[in-house]
Amino acid sequence: MELAVVAPESKTSTKKIDVSDRLLGCEFNEALVHQVIVAQLAGRRAGTSAQKTRAEVRGGGKKPWKQKGTGRARAGSTRGPLWTGGGVTFASSTRDYSQKVNKKMYRASMRVVLSELVRQERLIIVDKLELKEAKTKLMADFLKKLDVSRVLVVMDKLDEKIILASQNLPDVTVVMVKEVNPVFLVGCDHVVMTEAGIRALEEQWA
Repeated sequence: MELAVVAPESKTSTKKIDVSDRLLGCEFNEALVHQVIVAQLAGRRAGTSAQKTRAEVRGGGKKPWKQKGTGRARAGSTRGPLWTGGGVTFASSTRDYSQKVNKKMYRASMRVVLSELVRQERLIIVDKLELKEAKTKLMADFLKKLDVSRVLVVMDKLDEKIILASQNLPDVTVVMVKEVNPVFLVGCDHVVMTEAGIRALEEQWA
């Protein structure tokens, strides 16, 4: 598949590059992408929420008053759910939310999402991705020339200037090639990377 390499200054294509159809020529599989993304998001959950039931709360072993003769409702413990300091009715406990995703499924989901980005013209390959200074304005101007919103910038090599210049831009996420995953790709409107970036993805996922 051919992709155009764009020069941000002129918004024109400088050349065409050929990328493997195995990476960018896949049909969209919504069920697969959904399963992988749900699994990834589930894996981020801490699962540390924990409360105590009436059996786990300290105290309450002694009957608070005798069964009959007081005129009060009968009670066998001071740690029932209706009592202050009592246990929780349906207490939550720590759990592992992670879901298993096979490598084959994960790799396929990456190819499917990248292919869909190309079909929707949301994947932009630029001839260079660099700034003279680590200035937010320079990064904002660079992205404005590309006419992109909610953008994921994928770097093939670490560039502190781009990272620093993007920190105050709310709709810009900067990641390295090895950090790209379906959640990042689906969560943005546009993806910007260099030719070296798409080649690295091709080598990793095709």
